[in-house]
Amino acid sequence: MRFETIIIGAGAAGMMCAAHVRDALVIDHAKAAGEKIRISGGGRCNFTNIYASAENFLSENTHFAKSALARYTQWNFIDLVQRYDIPYHEKTLGQLFCDTSAKDIIAMLRDLMEGAGAELWLKTSVTAVRHENGIFTLDIVKGERAETLTCKNLVLATGGKSIPKMGATGFAYDIATQFGMRVTETRPALVPFTFSDGRFAEISGVSLPVRAQAGEGVFDEAMLFTHRGLSGPAILQISSYWAEGADITLNLTPDGTTMTALRDQRQISGRRNFKTELATHLPARLVDHLARDLDLTGNLADWSDARLSALFDKLQNWSLRPSGSEGYRTAEVTLGGIATQDVSSKSMMSKRVQGLYIVGEAMDVTGWLGGYNFQWAWSSGMAAARDIMAD
Repeated sequence: MRFETIIIGAGAAGMMCAAHVRDALVIDHAKAAGEKIRISGGGRCNFTNIYASAENFLSENTHFAKSALARYTQWNFIDLVQRYDIPYHEKTLGQLFCDTSAKDIIAMLRDLMEGAGAELWLKTSVTAVRHENGIFTLDIVKGERAETLTCKNLVLATGGKSIPKMGATGFAYDIATQFGMRVTETRPALVPFTFSDGRFAEISGVSLPVRAQAGEGVFDEAMLFTHRGLSGPAILQISSYWAEGADITLNLTPDGTTMTALRDQRQISGRRNFKTELATHLPARLVDHLARDLDLTGNLADWSDARLSALFDKLQNWSLRPSGSEGYRTAEVTLGGIATQDVSSKSMMSKRVQGLYIVGEAMDVTGWLGGYNFQWAWSSGMAAARDIMAD
């Protein structure tokens, strides 16, 4: 069977591309399309971010994402959502979520695909890909039946390795390598940290706003203590910048007002217990936990400015070394991927193979937490579609 375009992967980027080309077939080994969309954002899908720009992405080439993001912006996708009357809201920091369900986004993409005449084959696996004389040949297994398909354009939209229980594999990397394209080192990103000694198990469930830092990544967001270690938006964000074996730094009082508040309170009611008073600014269970290593004894009057300064230096520069991360099992994305040096930033087409396109998470473009990776899916998928249609 011959198609103009075959797209491997019925995720966000693959469906977006299929919705804007002609004579396309989308293949996926999953039972349903858009499964990672369905589970994202707690089932509400954080489908974009109103502040999305290339500055919110990690890549060997930090400029690579600029073209696609500029040519199909968050405002373009928001307009599409509005045209489909999908109710949505801004949560925090520009993050847009569906009011009702992530399934609204999937239904919109499916409707666009049907309008474009795209076919969708689920429970279908690709076992081999060849390219000769400008034509791609794919060996597939659909159900239990083996078939051979051909196409002029082949789009790799299979994502990375994150959340293997959803069917994630390194398939795109294998195909890219087969055709002489480089794949950068990959690792889990937007993922919780683990500590092998279980040091935070007793305060599991405690959360607070922090400033978290790993490498060049610094984020002011919430952090959550878990039985296994640390999670929450601040931790997921810095995990993309963390190197195994390195320390992270936490500022537990990022607004910088707590020490001044305690100093002022000391003048008013110096007889108050210091630990009790600190627990009005930090979670009480966390204060109890910290008290094991920090001398928090005495009343407010016992705490000189020098003693307060020494304490807050520790609270604002708490250095920890995670044992590791929870890995691809829970990672929201994969850091790294198909090297951008082998891909056109305008068209998403391989510089090595005419007609081979790479979109979405399969590429070495990784966004921050907060809708950025979905925006990259929409923008890169649209970039490939426009190039295919212009041919």
